[in-house]
Amino acid sequence: MKNMVSLRCKMVVKAELEKMKLKHTIVELGEVEIMGDLSPLNHDQLKAALLKSGLELMDDERAILVEKIKNVIVEMVHYTDELPKVNFSAYLSKKLNQNYNHLANLFSEVKGTTIEHFIIMHKIERAKELIIYDELNLSEIAYKLHYSSVAHLSMQFKKVTGLTPSFFKSLKHKKRTALEKL
Repeated sequence: MKNMVSLRCKMVVKAELEKMKLKHTIVELGEVEIMGDLSPLNHDQLKAALLKSGLELMDDERAILVEKIKNVIVEMVHYTDELPKVNFSAYLSKKLNQNYNHLANLFSEVKGTTIEHFIIMHKIERAKELIIYDELNLSEIAYKLHYSSVAHLSMQFKKVTGLTPSFFKSLKHKKRTALEKL
């Protein structure tokens, strides 16, 4: 399922499945498993209902795998308290049970960007969120997001946003990017 990047998205999907009386076993970020066969009519109805909420059913195997990669990264960066201690390539390979080179090549081919760049974009978006919450200082944010130093976080933050973290924090109207837009 494309653009399913938040807990609210999962709630929307569950509500649509229940409304259509479709029994399901899994509703996770980017993934839905429906029990039994889905008739062409039900498929079209579900597709139309989800599209109204900005969600999209996917049929292409390559696109599905890319969406799984994106969802693992979103879950890892935004919805876990601690990022994994292993490197991201090993984490993705293990989580998706696929060779990392295959995942990286497919992702670059389909998305036109690297997995590494996609991870950086999400880490910076998460850093923006943590700066806005104002519960952690920059050292704690850098540590939480596995940056080697505040300087490294600040350099990547400025490269991506054009602003230093300190300047971003001082802005009255802090702008964040919706996860599905990254």
